[in-house]
Amino acid sequence: MLDVTHIEYTPETSPLLAGEHAIHGAVAADSVDQYVAGHYGHPVQEQRALADGKAVVDLSHYGIVTVTGAERLSWLHTLTTQQLQGMPVPLNSEALFLDLRGRIEIATKVHDDGETTYLITEPTMNASLLDWLTRMQFAARVELADRTGELALLGATDEVPGLDRPVWVDPWPGVSPGGFAYTEAPADHPAVHEDYACHLYILDAEQLVETVTALPEDFRVAGVMASEALRVAAGRPRQLFDTDERSIPHELDWIRTAVHLEKGCYKGQETVARVHNLGHPPRRLVGLLIDGSGHGLPEVGADIIVRPETDDEESMAAARSIGTLKSVAMHHEMGAIGTAIIRRNTKPEAELIIREMPPAGSADDEKPNFTAAAQETLTSPSAGKVVGRVQGLTNLRR
Repeated sequence: MLDVTHIEYTPETSPLLAGEHAIHGAVAADSVDQYVAGHYGHPVQEQRALADGKAVVDLSHYGIVTVTGAERLSWLHTLTTQQLQGMPVPLNSEALFLDLRGRIEIATKVHDDGETTYLITEPTMNASLLDWLTRMQFAARVELADRTGELALLGATDEVPGLDRPVWVDPWPGVSPGGFAYTEAPADHPAVHEDYACHLYILDAEQLVETVTALPEDFRVAGVMASEALRVAAGRPRQLFDTDERSIPHELDWIRTAVHLEKGCYKGQETVARVHNLGHPPRRLVGLLIDGSGHGLPEVGADIIVRPETDDEESMAAARSIGTLKSVAMHHEMGAIGTAIIRRNTKPEAELIIREMPPAGSADDEKPNFTAAAQETLTSPSAGKVVGRVQGLTNLRR
């Protein structure tokens, strides 16, 4: 079977960030979010308003691929990790496209309104998804279209007055039918503590400015720095941020919402079943409470090490890396937070150090930067190997 070919795609810059309709104070975000605003001059206030359900976030740079036709759900059912065939509509779900080794290639948020299936991807991923689906179409009675740029997304944490009901409501941190939670004590999951919620609205891109302008007086527009901080605090995995070319769903506790363990054959299923039933994922996602005494946030991509017994700079510089810093954010209550992918067998109580090495070509006397971080378990070290395990302790359905 074909693997996904990653195609370069550049989203359009949001009119709320640049141009005659740009919101005053808009500052571009980083990485693949650079096409929308990171904030509009008041990042802390924006984040608080979003957490309180009084803000919307411009996510118009996300990809949207649509599938129409009588066989759309049964066809997608054979290609993804999720149970889509025979499900009632409107359908609100999440699905992964894996390679033959079970590694995540494309993560999608799935909505079906009875006529059209909307596949929402991370920014820049829509062209790759459309290309692969086109090559897999064969004789299936479906029609595909990339509607990125034609349609736009607004995010919120609650229903927004004046807008139609949200198209997609994030199932995280619940356990979807056929899913499984690797959290040892689901009630202690950070998303439960933070009362995490994400609602997405799809609208015509031409209506984006008008829609935002017509928001109720007590609402505001927040940048993606706000939504990212709430996501990181909830331990909610995001492709292109918390994943890499080796990521499998188990490492991110993504079995809970994006994988149906009882459905039929799909690409990568053998790995999913083998690791879940008989093995363990090699790595696991952890939340980080980062020492905020330094200047700024540590750089994504930095090494993660376990604090050595002799924690002098020489020992920490020589310590073996156990993982990588994946996401960072400044939370309005928790301060500096992040996520990291680390070795699964790292002890949950171990104190971690974020090690930022000097860039290539730096002066010889430039030293690494070390930042302490406390772990928060997101994926349990005991993830996988459920055959023979007592059931009911780690699998909580909501």
